[in-house]
Amino acid sequence: MTLAAAQAPDADTVLTRTPRQALRRRAGWISLVALVVLVAVTVVVLLNSSTVSKDPLDAGNPAPQGSRALVEVLKQHGVDVVTTGSLKQTRAALGDPADTTVMLYDPQSIMTAEQRDSLLSLGTEVVAVEPDLLALRDLAPGVGLVGEVSGSFRADCSVEAVRKAGTVTASGLGYRLTPDTGDPATACLSRDGASGLIRLDEGDRAITVLGVGTALQNGTITRDGDAALALNLLGSRHTLIWYISTIDDYAESSSASLADVTPAWVTPLLVLLALAGVAAIVWRGRRFGAIVVENLPVVVRASETMEGRARLYSRANARLHALDSLRVGTVDRLAVASGLPRSATVEEVIDAVAALTGRDRSAVAAVLLDEIPRGDADLVRLSDELLALEADTAAAVLR
Repeated sequence: MTLAAAQAPDADTVLTRTPRQALRRRAGWISLVALVVLVAVTVVVLLNSSTVSKDPLDAGNPAPQGSRALVEVLKQHGVDVVTTGSLKQTRAALGDPADTTVMLYDPQSIMTAEQRDSLLSLGTEVVAVEPDLLALRDLAPGVGLVGEVSGSFRADCSVEAVRKAGTVTASGLGYRLTPDTGDPATACLSRDGASGLIRLDEGDRAITVLGVGTALQNGTITRDGDAALALNLLGSRHTLIWYISTIDDYAESSSASLADVTPAWVTPLLVLLALAGVAAIVWRGRRFGAIVVENLPVVVRASETMEGRARLYSRANARLHALDSLRVGTVDRLAVASGLPRSATVEEVIDAVAALTGRDRSAVAAVLLDEIPRGDADLVRLSDELLALEADTAAAVLR
């Protein structure tokens, strides 16, 4: 037998693999791909079918930032908790206004002034959690926003919920009463001129501004008297409407859609511009220019940040907020110049500055704490007085 004959295949031997043989060789890879696809589909289905909210202070959120624990305990104590996401739903859920408390949380400032006025006209007790400047203007005139507060606060007022709490350990926004406050007001949980809770009594109802919002959250409600504060503040009446403003409020405030106010020629023009843009991309897309070398990091001047924040304050007419920001920096520098620690209170700084400069203490307190700007001229005048007070203190120290 020759070598060629030994190497020649038999007539019945088939060298080409059949489809079954090819599938058998690739069975491992096919199984792996199928498993990955199955896991991906399962995860997508579970995520889409999940009804658990992840929003802060949401009544159904079991995460540390949620408030599900508080809501469940309120229900166990006989409080009828109704969750709403718009003013329309809140009106529909309202039964007896005298026996209803509305907890309002609008972190995105979706509500309009008209909607906030409508909420107050319902005649219920309202607990506004961490309202911003615009919300304060409509819900609690005469209450100013100071900044952020944090720490342990002892009961320091006659409000029943605060008195029963004893000590509250929480954080959030701080507020202060101004001379414009018309209704009887009570400031609670106060420290260094900032209060974590302010209650305005308006006859048979009350508006409570709660700045320390973490007292309602699952992860912090067990600290000290936070639970007692939350339960007594929100569970004093038979019905609690848990109102967190959503995009539905924005839809209700819009009287016309974008299509209603858009002229008929706008849509064809946009289509034409889109086609022109695509044509320009195709035409110029492959023409790469020279590489541009940029020195990093880019230096941003501090004056640009200062001017930007000043424009924001000016646009919001937040004169008191802008002045408080200047006061905070001035108090810190005066404390250092007077030989006091940075942890010194405002009252201690006022006493030290008055003693160094020989000024009347009430005049120093007015500049650093009490006086409220009524207009832009007052704001400029008070800022100049802050500079003058700081200069006089520095001169007195050098003498």
